[in-house]
Amino acid sequence: MSDREEVSDVQQRHVDNAQRYKRDFWATENRRFAERHYRLNKAGRIIRELVGGKQCDLLDLGCGPGTLADLLPKNVHYHGIDMAIQEAAPNFIEMDLLETPISFRGMKFDLILAQGLFEYLADRQAQKFAEIRDILKPDGRFVVTYTNFAHRSSNLFHAYSNVQHPKEFRRDLERYFTIDRLFPGAYNWNHTHPNRSVMVKAQTGLDVNIPVLGQLLGVDYFYICSSRPA
Repeated sequence: MSDREEVSDVQQRHVDNAQRYKRDFWATENRRFAERHYRLNKAGRIIRELVGGKQCDLLDLGCGPGTLADLLPKNVHYHGIDMAIQEAAPNFIEMDLLETPISFRGMKFDLILAQGLFEYLADRQAQKFAEIRDILKPDGRFVVTYTNFAHRSSNLFHAYSNVQHPKEFRRDLERYFTIDRLFPGAYNWNHTHPNRSVMVKAQTGLDVNIPVLGQLLGVDYFYICSSRPA
């Protein structure tokens, strides 16, 4: 088997995962994120800094149980989409983001967040970037995270369906958005977010991309983006 055929076979196995892990899986899995975790806390801080005191409509894609809402001020009006919504509410829509075009009752948003989502979107990455751009206001911001699969000790979760080098992810992202800032969510020798209190405190507020170290030790990346014209 050639290298190209081997890569294609691996990609197909990842894509097959997207059809294997559906609502029943996520109804249980996203309960793990009911408590505030490291990346969620960091995303909340970034959003608060971007918004300031302005009134803002925010859409959280892959929102899980919607815990992010607890981290946001009252001027941020929170909306969420997920494959498995735990409790129905007017500001939530249950939707298979892989199979259904991204929309929320015709609204456009000042901020759209996708943290820990694109690793599960199989071969629909570019399509989903285009859909997100369509519902982002012209002066809105898109905040997205993506796992650093170039980490020195990359860890692959069994449900991932979209695994690629960060350079490939960034190349696709830049077709639809201007990346205003990017930086690792955390630096760690192991491919996990920090859990010791001193490291959590030190890195939650760290928004710096250190050359070379970012690729080797960055656990994942945050990308803060604005739209490119369609």
